[in-house]
Amino acid sequence: MSNDKSARQPVVFIPHGGGPCFFMDWDPANTWEGMGNFLKQVASTLPQRPKAIVMVSAHWREPQFRVTGHARPQLIYDYYGFPAHTYELTYPAPGQPQLAEQVVQLLNAEGVPAQVDAERGFDHGMFIPLKLMFPGADIPLIQLSLRRDLDPQAHLQAGRALAALRDDNILIVGSGMSFHNMRAYGDSRFSTISDEFDSWLTQAVQSPAAEREQLLRDWAKAPHAYLCHPQGDEEHLIPLLVAAGAGGDGPGQKIYSERVMQTTISAFRFG
Repeated sequence: MSNDKSARQPVVFIPHGGGPCFFMDWDPANTWEGMGNFLKQVASTLPQRPKAIVMVSAHWREPQFRVTGHARPQLIYDYYGFPAHTYELTYPAPGQPQLAEQVVQLLNAEGVPAQVDAERGFDHGMFIPLKLMFPGADIPLIQLSLRRDLDPQAHLQAGRALAALRDDNILIVGSGMSFHNMRAYGDSRFSTISDEFDSWLTQAVQSPAAEREQLLRDWAKAPHAYLCHPQGDEEHLIPLLVAAGAGGDGPGQKIYSERVMQTTISAFRFG
């Protein structure tokens, strides 16, 4: 691993939008434009081009952590009712079986049970934002699942186990949404609710590492927590906890925030 800390990759938590939203027409037309523009510029903020990416998406839950191990993963079009052309989108990034094995070893070494899934492909929480972030689809990529119980402590621990990868020029990305209540999008009654939750989340992310972990572990105590992430369906927030765990002692900061469909959506970076 490199000892050049200036080249150490950060950890980012990004919003991945709604289904294939960046590749279809919306009314109003600019609904997802700001978020799309943010994703397009993420690569330019990194210290160097990553040699590989480890990404955890809200759209893969397993009883225990699993990691994609296929050398040429297929795409999983796990969205429904969208235009036909969105099921023909491609993202032929290679997998990296050796890195998958390394990730499993790192998790297991920290007492986090995990195993390789040799058949799983990449879901839309992966390939949709990556088409904007790294459109060349030429950086090796593996996906880490969530654990089905969505236990905050387990996901913080998983992130901590992977933090050392950053020193080997590997980018860790959490892909979800800082606000995700499907019934609330487009409802102006949730504007203030999302603002207050986002303010709490930002303060938590920007806190010193030990305090940050405690706050995120107890995220359900945040203002309007279950209005912003309905209980049992908080999978879109949990990738942030993996990212925060991998962030180590590095500071957290908000790097994007926007009102989208009447609710506030944000992105964060560690290191």
